[in-house]
Amino acid sequence: MSYSNEFKEFLFEHLAGFGPVSIRRMFGGGGIYRDGLMFGLIDEETVYLKVDDETRVRFEAEGSEPFVYAPAKGKTVAMSYYRVPVRCMDDAGEMTEWAKLAYGAALRAQRKKPKSSVP
Repeated sequence: MSYSNEFKEFLFEHLAGFGPVSIRRMFGGGGIYRDGLMFGLIDEETVYLKVDDETRVRFEAEGSEPFVYAPAKGKTVAMSYYRVPVRCMDDAGEMTEWAKLAYGAALRAQRKKPKSSVP
């Protein structure tokens, strides 16, 4: 997993209509964040956006597939991030709309997480 600085700058430009985002390196790839909440990831200069039961069908209708990784031991794992539709890479407006869907899914997932019981 990796991405170039040029690709990172390209994403900043394409996501400018969505609002300020940050990209942090993680596990050789990157996480895409807004307001501290991860809604996308980058692997080999491919963008994957967060999905949930509300949005997965839209990504699948576009022919998108989930991000999959193979841990050193165990079965292959499909995550709740799907490849962004190809046309988004050529259209910042489209990228903004799909990023909004992903951010919404990330917000819903965050609300479902149980709060820590640590005082």
